[in-house]
Amino acid sequence: MFAFSKSTVAQTFEIGPFIGGANYIGDVGKSSFVNPNTLVGGAIAKWNRSERHSFRFTLLYANIEADDAKSNEVRRQERGYSFNNHIAEASLGIEFNFWSFDLNDAYIQGTPYLYTGITYFNNKHHYLSADLPNKGVLEPQANNYDFAIPLIFGYKQTFTPKIIGAAEIGVRYSFTDNMDGSNPQELLGRRDPPREFGNTNTKDWYVFSGITLTFTFGKKPCYCR
Repeated sequence: MFAFSKSTVAQTFEIGPFIGGANYIGDVGKSSFVNPNTLVGGAIAKWNRSERHSFRFTLLYANIEADDAKSNEVRRQERGYSFNNHIAEASLGIEFNFWSFDLNDAYIQGTPYLYTGITYFNNKHHYLSADLPNKGVLEPQANNYDFAIPLIFGYKQTFTPKIIGAAEIGVRYSFTDNMDGSNPQELLGRRDPPREFGNTNTKDWYVFSGITLTFTFGKKPCYCR
């Protein structure tokens, strides 16, 4: 307990806003990996434990949308589905710096970084309004709470000893396949083949790309060896 109390006093914390673009990857609309078409915003906080890693917590919110008419696949264009949804996520994990990033140094410094951990998010289930092959509409249904695994790559740099800017691209592999309504089994608790479409063996993904501006506070760290 004494060792822990001494170490926590000597850490640097960061907090600041996140803003950028969001896109979904699934069975409706474009299949581009990074194609932000809606806004995402929120907040980020970090606890720097060494010059090579920190614990990170984020709260982000975005509306997502997809439209088959904008897809580059003819089959999807002919099908003509579209939907709107939201994603509210909380994520906790570890950020690894490629190079030493010691906030105790006064000079300008930067490093690429990777982040991963666990994400818990809320969105809406969707459900096709008519049996195939009839023309149906994807309608929002009940709330869905699920997990995702984030994999984020970015670059950060100090502007001043107390201000750090970063740009990142982060893909989230979710544990749901019904963000777009393609797999109603998650909503109904049973299969409904006349209203299933796409590949039900794959999960939905979403991508948040953006920038952060964090402000440091607390005593400057001393990463003693």
